[in-house]
Amino acid sequence: MSSLNKILKKELDIIKERGLYKSERLIFSPQNSKIIIKGNNEVLNFCANNYLGLSNHPDILNAAINGIKKYGFGLSSVRFICGTQTIHDELEKQISKFLNKENTILYTSCFDANGGLFETLFNENDAIISDQLNHASIIDGIRLCKAKRFRYANSNMEELESILKRTAKFKQRIITTDGVFSMDGFIAKLDSITSLAKKYNAIVHVDDSHATGFIGPSGKGSADYHNVLDKVDIITSTLGKALGGASGGFTSASNEIINTLRQRSRPYLFSNSLAPNIVCASLKALEIIQKDKNLQGQLKKNTIFFRNEIKKIGFEIKDGEHPIVPIMIRDAKIAQKFASDILKSGIYVIAFSYPVVPQNEARIRVQISTSHTLKNLKFAIKIFKKYGEKYNLI
Repeated sequence: MSSLNKILKKELDIIKERGLYKSERLIFSPQNSKIIIKGNNEVLNFCANNYLGLSNHPDILNAAINGIKKYGFGLSSVRFICGTQTIHDELEKQISKFLNKENTILYTSCFDANGGLFETLFNENDAIISDQLNHASIIDGIRLCKAKRFRYANSNMEELESILKRTAKFKQRIITTDGVFSMDGFIAKLDSITSLAKKYNAIVHVDDSHATGFIGPSGKGSADYHNVLDKVDIITSTLGKALGGASGGFTSASNEIINTLRQRSRPYLFSNSLAPNIVCASLKALEIIQKDKNLQGQLKKNTIFFRNEIKKIGFEIKDGEHPIVPIMIRDAKIAQKFASDILKSGIYVIAFSYPVVPQNEARIRVQISTSHTLKNLKFAIKIFKKYGEKYNLI
């Protein structure tokens, strides 16, 4: 161990020297647009996945509390042994209905959903075609599978089509993509992807973690945004972002795919059931987002305002319309100093650097929420401008 510790310490020192070390800040309050940090300081939170402001919604809190009272704290088991309650079945049915799919299977996270997807359904006779900016969970899920792997440049439809032409000999081919790329806020070109999939007889999988509940006319995600929900074969997503912000994930697809996952998917078979309080809270979150369309509308207004104003003062951002707003700093050390400085002024953000993003593409990823007020947004713009000038970024 002493030898390993010395090696790791040296590597950690290098990470710190390059400005790539990721520290974890303590929060002393529930998740919200305003949070309490060390020193009892209240700051505006601009880096949570709390897109619809539901993480601390009173109805969701009550649903979780009542879920514990009625169904207990946990199942102490996996689903097929004695870990399936009526609420698990109900949540799967409600998600299927929401996404217009035949069936759904719950996981403890979307990472597990992606980790248990590919090796269960595909083998050495098949091909997996993946966008190069896909989430780590997709990448790791593909690594577990014996299928041949191909990768296309982010949203490059010409390269995707070229790969589809070259892989015609494989028995099954699946195109896998994030619905929204989490570091850039880009929405995948699912209209083109599904068209190519139909042309070349391929399956389409979308991880919609940063879209479920608020992207698209009905909030059903990136496929809803492109009006191709019926053309996407498999959707994996999370309950831990817009849908209450706790944990849990799922896969929605045909009955045959979901039933096969129930029989063979290792993260499902060998992980405890999703906790009852999370299931009950997620059911309430689904109910809320389908009834209250103002949540989605307010998020869109907030996003447009912030994107327009941050560009006006001179920052370089990744274009788009998603509430993920990447403000490009480039230099990792400056990005860390920038995030630290604006925290002292009341704005909580995180600097993202390699290996989370490519080398020399360090950024501040701002995430807008329905719960941010216009006053919050204007204050954030003011602070960004102040330190943008300090570091010669604008």
